[in-house]
Amino acid sequence: MSIALSQTADEALGAAAATRLAQIATDPAWLALKQAATDIQADQIKDGSIPDEARHEDARARVATIVESIRDLAPLFPHDADYLTALRSDFDRWADGGFGVPDFYDALVAFQPQLHRVDGLRHLVVFPMYTQNGSTDRHVEALIVETIWPEFVAELERTDYGNKLFVSLRLIDFTPGYDTNSAVLFPETVAMRELPTFTWGAIFQDREAARYRVVVRAASEITKLELPDDAARLLDDQGLVEETFVMWDIIHDRTHMRGDLPFDPFMIKQRMPYFLYSLEELRCDLTAYREAFRLEKTLSGEQDLTADQQQILEHAKLVRYAILFDRIFRFPITGTRVRNYDGLGGQLLFAWLHQHHVLDWTDTQLSIDWDAVGDAVVSLSDAINELYWRSIDRPKTAHWLAAYELVSSVLTPNPASVWAKGLPAEVLAGAAKGYTDAVLDDEFPLSMFYEALNKKMAATIESTKGITATTV
Repeated sequence: MSIALSQTADEALGAAAATRLAQIATDPAWLALKQAATDIQADQIKDGSIPDEARHEDARARVATIVESIRDLAPLFPHDADYLTALRSDFDRWADGGFGVPDFYDALVAFQPQLHRVDGLRHLVVFPMYTQNGSTDRHVEALIVETIWPEFVAELERTDYGNKLFVSLRLIDFTPGYDTNSAVLFPETVAMRELPTFTWGAIFQDREAARYRVVVRAASEITKLELPDDAARLLDDQGLVEETFVMWDIIHDRTHMRGDLPFDPFMIKQRMPYFLYSLEELRCDLTAYREAFRLEKTLSGEQDLTADQQQILEHAKLVRYAILFDRIFRFPITGTRVRNYDGLGGQLLFAWLHQHHVLDWTDTQLSIDWDAVGDAVVSLSDAINELYWRSIDRPKTAHWLAAYELVSSVLTPNPASVWAKGLPAEVLAGAAKGYTDAVLDDEFPLSMFYEALNKKMAATIESTKGITATTV
């Protein structure tokens, strides 16, 4: 069942249903479902099962509440009818089977949000799953989410940046697994008997935008960075930042599958030194930056732009600010220092710009040469792309060594690093596992700049846990 792209979300429903859907966060059926899902989490162990038979009677009552609530809410989500039917069956089968490791394969295959990218369209999402950057336990989680799909992004997707798998969402309400730093909804996190062909991946742009506004505002004040007018405007407009992040992420996401790739682009189930993940994520962000830079230059020179092109031009410059500030202010000091690959990518970008005299930290004030920053970012992108292009002809471990050489040419390794001293012959001649095992958890520690910034920003970073657009 589908909804025509020309329709708005409300046009697909009657007036009463549309009113109920608009107030879904306080709807009795949703609140009952949310509470039952939260309660059953206490009975589940890490793999999602409930081995304690003494808890099965209560668990069955909670599943019954979940199933009945889904049945009650289903008419509000006609585009997800097949999924919600399969979801009820999967819950019933889990309970009837004695609450073993849950298998929600059928419901997952039926859930196809990428087919309904309509701005404002809502989904009810319930799965036993872990939440990336949230919880590693596959517990029952429930969410109400809303699609963010402005027309200019639809135009981008239709033209130069096709990405049929990308879904952009806004959080409306959720169970505790998303009261965390998790800003994604990925199908591979769901408990299921086998892996299907994944057809979508979703990002919560409202959470990304909200924490961006909080973190960048605080960091720019602490570092006394004078923001350009457009960059300052982002800090005061949640909707504008959300749209900017959608544009950034749709280009980033498709980049994982494009370019000279010497490995599985998503590196799923591969075990390799974490700085390889740093370079891959940074490569995708820098590609989004340079594409926004290119769009800005191209469209600025054209006459008679369409409304969508005007929006693309406006957001292109904002994408560049968003990538730069999120990468240098939030990424390096968010999370632990245990193989923090996103943190390392942010450190690398900051140091590259500093060493190319585009970014300066003088007299305890941060300054950026705005005329030069674009070319400097592109030059780092070029260096990573060159590494990838050359590595197609290299053995895997030789690629790892070359990647380490690139990172360590910009960032100073941990003084205790075995890699920095040179891996011993027995490691070099051995299996790839030995290379990975030799990498320290914090192979590239924070610089003195980031140590100082972290002390002043730690409370701000912590305050963004579980943040949404309504809590900024």
